[in-house]
Amino acid sequence: MRRQREAAQLSLIQLVKVLNSSKSTLARVETAELMPPPDLSEKLDAAFGTDGLFGRLYDLAKREAHPDQYWRFMDFEARAEVIENYVAHVVPGLLQTEAYARAFLSCQDDLAEEQIEERVAARMARKERLKSESPPLRWAILDEAVLRRQIGSRKCMYEQLASLLKQVDAPNSKIQVMPFGAGAHPLLGGSLTLLTLLNGSTVAYEEGIEAGHLYEDPETVKKRQRQYDVLRANALSFAESVALIRSVMEDYN
Repeated sequence: MRRQREAAQLSLIQLVKVLNSSKSTLARVETAELMPPPDLSEKLDAAFGTDGLFGRLYDLAKREAHPDQYWRFMDFEARAEVIENYVAHVVPGLLQTEAYARAFLSCQDDLAEEQIEERVAARMARKERLKSESPPLRWAILDEAVLRRQIGSRKCMYEQLASLLKQVDAPNSKIQVMPFGAGAHPLLGGSLTLLTLLNGSTVAYEEGIEAGHLYEDPETVKKRQRQYDVLRANALSFAESVALIRSVMEDYN
């Protein structure tokens, strides 16, 4: 960014005016202290006529904001035709609002404020594909605890649940709630993501507190798929899920 700016003989103040951005933001991006905002790469390519260079760099930068063990998973996620989640404790990343993501990441005491903002920006960047012309089908099964555990302020939770409500039965998004009354099930102890790729193959990703495991061998993936299918059959219907989400929203209103 600095190289292109200096080649164009622009000061940082002049670039701020061109991009209609903040000086502090641009200065910190130039020194690699801040994850670039999602819309900055497009503005930079337009300003410098760099034909998508900054867009390609941004794709690399948003991967750098995540620990190494997630790279392969994110590669699969970016190419998946179908994304299926089960989560027991928190809203899955692709469904999180920015405020919810920030509140959740802020509870991790080993992350500095700048690291939190980098992770939030990277998490929001993962959602960009959902707005594309060919978004993946997302199917999420949320444990009832996800709705009732307050992350952030009451306003934060209300807005997060309102966001979920819109995605319960949308064209490219389906959400079901697994109620407390359903009792125990094989996936209760963690979270599971199934990613089905264009060639029809599927991978499974299980995530713990600080580490995750990616399964690509067919037998393990098939076992996880069967467990997920049983879970889906026993979860609330879309209409019942809507009713429960609305009911919980009243507690945060």
